[in-house]
Amino acid sequence: MTAEFARTSQTKMNRKPARGAYDEETIHAILDDAIFCQVAFIVDGRPFVIPSNFGRIDNTIYLHGAKASRLMKAIASGEAICIGVTHLDGLVLARSLFSHSVNYRSAVLFGHGRLVTELAEQMEALKAVTDQLLPGRWDEARKPSQKEIDSTAIVAFEIEEASAKSRQGGVLDEPEDMELPVWAGVVEMAQIPMKILPESGLPESVEIAPSVAKWFGNAVGH
Repeated sequence: MTAEFARTSQTKMNRKPARGAYDEETIHAILDDAIFCQVAFIVDGRPFVIPSNFGRIDNTIYLHGAKASRLMKAIASGEAICIGVTHLDGLVLARSLFSHSVNYRSAVLFGHGRLVTELAEQMEALKAVTDQLLPGRWDEARKPSQKEIDSTAIVAFEIEEASAKSRQGGVLDEPEDMELPVWAGVVEMAQIPMKILPESGLPESVEIAPSVAKWFGNAVGH
């Protein structure tokens, strides 16, 4: 049985608790399907929510950015941080407007951050972030130089509390609405690559990256 995060006052769901999950397997899967997350923090009493790409290793989320970034400074300070990820899987269109909904998967994480200073962990973090963006890309391009690493803030967010919530399924109309002459159903949604555009000036002898070809091929096949 997979490990579970403790159900706390921050993560326990009171509304529709049957849609909730606290196990690491479910939460990790939601995170691993995402490219971006939303990071919430407070600076001088004011709330901020910043989108960021990220990488995950076990229960650690890695992010990187400019050293002067408000986000990087907030995470590195060790203050409490909240991270959210959401996938829109479908529009649930009911016969009545009140019964409209969405199919989704989401995860909310609570914890504290730290600045990553060891070179080995910095490289592991950057690999995780790169391969979260596109699996396999780390092995295809030039690795970061020491100068590039020194000019970048790399931070680690340790997941201390977390929960997931999702909805899957069809329309849940009220019985009295079932005979209405209104179309109802689910419009499935997905994040897929649309078109590959090689960089101008790229020599014709340079073949498409395997990571790109694989992702595009999987999306077309799906």
